[in-house]
Amino acid sequence: MTGNAEGGPNEPYRQSNVAQRTVLASHMGRVADDDRISWGGGSAPSLPSIDDDPRNDDDAMSITESVKSSTMSLDSTLYHFVEENGRTYHKYKQGRYFLPNDSAEQERLDLQHQLFCITIGGKLNLCPLPKSPKRVLDIATGTGIWAIEFATQYPDTEVVGTDLSPIQPHYLPENCRFEIDDAEDDWTFSEPFTFVHGRALLSCFDNPSRVVKQAYENLEPGGFIEFQDALFPMYWVGEPATASALYRWNELLMEGLRRIGRSWSNVVNYPRYFEEAGFENIVDRRFYWPTSPWAKGKYFKTVAMYFSEDMISGMEAISMKVLQATGMTPKEITEFCEEVRKDFRDTSLHAYLTVSYIYAQKPLNKS
Repeated sequence: MTGNAEGGPNEPYRQSNVAQRTVLASHMGRVADDDRISWGGGSAPSLPSIDDDPRNDDDAMSITESVKSSTMSLDSTLYHFVEENGRTYHKYKQGRYFLPNDSAEQERLDLQHQLFCITIGGKLNLCPLPKSPKRVLDIATGTGIWAIEFATQYPDTEVVGTDLSPIQPHYLPENCRFEIDDAEDDWTFSEPFTFVHGRALLSCFDNPSRVVKQAYENLEPGGFIEFQDALFPMYWVGEPATASALYRWNELLMEGLRRIGRSWSNVVNYPRYFEEAGFENIVDRRFYWPTSPWAKGKYFKTVAMYFSEDMISGMEAISMKVLQATGMTPKEITEFCEEVRKDFRDTSLHAYLTVSYIYAQKPLNKS
């Protein structure tokens, strides 16, 4: 299922540490300035091209160190969860979501938050929101970092985050709160929202179209929905490196996901789900994450280092349950993941992941 560029898409706070957020904001601001140059007036970047200049290796190394120092370990000892293979998982609706929720995963999710933001110039969303949205919902909020940052940027907006795991911090902006909830259940909110946001949802739902329909029903007329998600499988610039662990991991991952009933190729259907629910003004913008800093330009190198660190730190968490569905043992998976991690540092492997930022609007004349 892994393809090359020709077969690919058409286009190519944590609040507990104020000093950390200040450093990140400064770093993201610098990246945003570079983005405006790289994107050419705000358009999405084209497919990454290979960087053959060895003099740029030092830049990649400095970016790597910045990425590694930009997150902190998070405390999840306040709750009891289900433990498997040395990791903890949500207890509410046990098994619905197959990734862990322990401190290591929370740290990875916060780093992934930075990756999604840096991809679009340090912003939290792309849809054209009003200056002061009344109510905003973040589904599958994870650590709650997106909701908290949104609440901080919009102090007059009521921000609600929902998730299966109660891993969000206790010290929050006054206008932000979290609820343990399953977005696939019936929504029971008493007031409509101005904006419904969801990110990295590809592992979350059995029936994403139902979630989209409920978002439509719970939005005020003129309100927006935005989903930000990765589009698997990965693609390659040039011929795929079929002998690499990265290629085999991508193939095994897609097969395992098929067997457990969670398609990571489903993101291409999001625009259709939006249209079927009744949304209009649908926009699907594609961005690209190289697997290592093999691509030209500061923008792609920065994105690549965040993405590779995200994958390296989360490799076993992502792979364990999925690859067991293919018949691999936990020991085999652990050993295999070590090989794949090496490939996420290998600049001779020119693979990339496509990411979609899809938003749409509920018609003004609909209740």
